[in-house]
Amino acid sequence: MTLEHLVANYGSFGLFVGASLEGEGIAMLGGIMSHQHLIGVWPAIIALALGSFVADQVFFLLGHGGRNSAIVRSVQGSAAGGRVVTTFNAHPDVFAFSLRFLYGLRMAGAVTIGTTDYPWPRFMLLNAISALLWSAAWVTLGYMFGQALAPLFERLSGLSHFVWAGVAAALCIAVVAVMASRRRRTQRLTMRD
Repeated sequence: MTLEHLVANYGSFGLFVGASLEGEGIAMLGGIMSHQHLIGVWPAIIALALGSFVADQVFFLLGHGGRNSAIVRSVQGSAAGGRVVTTFNAHPDVFAFSLRFLYGLRMAGAVTIGTTDYPWPRFMLLNAISALLWSAAWVTLGYMFGQALAPLFERLSGLSHFVWAGVAAALCIAVVAVMASRRRRTQRLTMRD
């Protein structure tokens, strides 16, 4: 079974699941796959937006329904949870909209917002708009990244599509690892102050 066949049959679902679990790396991979004509741009954007939207709603409802649970308390007690409360209290609508773009705060943010009296319909609306913008931005970046690598893909087209999928996934993982490393470094510096 070729990668084209797998993506044609499961590509959108794979992006949906990936966006709910990981995020930016999978979204960029969706753009690369779109550039390689393995999946359409709009199906990639919609699948990614829906996946991340559904995950955020689950986290919001977890916070709303489990305000006193150990899991919710541990999220709120984390460094990310503390930053979420401070920022959310200052500008709730702006924070609810921009939550997706604040690396490392997505889960803690949605859970923490869920523990407040913030209206779920408003969170759903702002989160849906934000998810569409986020997925469109990352798919576009992935598409342009795929375009930049197109000459290389053409020269090495004899390699298996599974190898290329592995290379693309490794690149996306590397991007996420660098971003996470920078975030940890920033947190360590903040904790020292």
